[in-house]
Amino acid sequence: MENTKGLIFDIQRFSLHDGPGIRTTIFLKGCPLKCMWCHNPESRLHNPEIAFYRTKCIGCGRCLQVCTSESITPGDERIDRIKCNVCGECAGACPAEALQIIGRTATVSEILDAVLRDKPFYETSGGGVTLSGGEPLYQSEFSYSLLKVFKTNDLHTTVQTSGFCTWDKIEKAAEVTDLFHYDIKVIDPVKHKQFCGVDNTLILDNARWLAEIGNEVIYRTPMIPGLNDTLEDLKHLGEFILSLPGKRKLDLMLYHHIGSSKYDALGIEYPLTDIKPENNLNEQKEVLLSLGVELVS
Repeated sequence: MENTKGLIFDIQRFSLHDGPGIRTTIFLKGCPLKCMWCHNPESRLHNPEIAFYRTKCIGCGRCLQVCTSESITPGDERIDRIKCNVCGECAGACPAEALQIIGRTATVSEILDAVLRDKPFYETSGGGVTLSGGEPLYQSEFSYSLLKVFKTNDLHTTVQTSGFCTWDKIEKAAEVTDLFHYDIKVIDPVKHKQFCGVDNTLILDNARWLAEIGNEVIYRTPMIPGLNDTLEDLKHLGEFILSLPGKRKLDLMLYHHIGSSKYDALGIEYPLTDIKPENNLNEQKEVLLSLGVELVS
C-alpha cells in the first residue's frame, strides 16, 4: 500500500483553514467538476501541466534554448500548449521559476514521511491531515491508501469533497475519515450544471447517505454574488441542510479573486472577471439563521 502512487500538485504544511488545528493539506490533481469560480484551476486536469507566471519572467531566454518542441516563443503568449509535451526542461532551466510543472507523481510512503514531520504540531493543536484538490475521490484508491496509513499512525483525517462520485467510493473513504468537508455549491440542478458543468443529483444523494452513516460532516457553500446567493437559492439551501439527519453545520465561504492569476498562468480565461467579491456575508447568514440552520462561526 505504501508504494501506491497518485498525482498531487502541492503539500501545504501548517494549514489552519482545512480542518481543526494545525494541519498538512495534500492537494490531489483531477476533478470532474468545472466550477466557474474554482480557485484551484491547476487541480482540474488529471495530468501534469506547464504554468507560466509572467511577473516572474526575467527574459533570460534559457527556456527557449532548451525547448525541443518549439512550443515557447518570445512575447506575451510564450507557450503553445498544443505543441508542448510538458517535458519540464524549460521549468528546470528557468532561474526565476517563472515556468513550473504543476502535478507530480508521489507515493503513499513519500507523503506519509512528509506528514509525520509535523506530528507534534497535530498532537498539541488537535490537528491532522486533510486531502483536498481537485477532488480527492477522483483518485479514490490512492486517497483511501493515504487515509488508511494516516489512521494507522493515529492522525486525524479530513476529506474535502464535492461528492460527485459513486457512493461506494465515499463509503469506503468514510471508514478512515474523521471529518468530511462536503461542498454544496447550489441546490437548483439547472444552475448547478450551468455553473459547475455537471448535474447535482448524485451530489445531493450522496450528501444524504453520508449524513446517515454518522461521520462528522461540515457542509460548505461558496457565496458567489448574483449566481447562488439569491433569496430563493438560500431558502433551498437551508431547506436541504435541515432535511439531513444528524448534526448539520453549514460553512458559508466568501468569494474571492485570489485564484485568477492561476488561470493566466495556465493559459485559461477567468470567467468571472465582472463579479466583485463581497466584504461579508451578514445578509446571507441572517436568512439561513432565520430558517434554523446552524452556521460555522
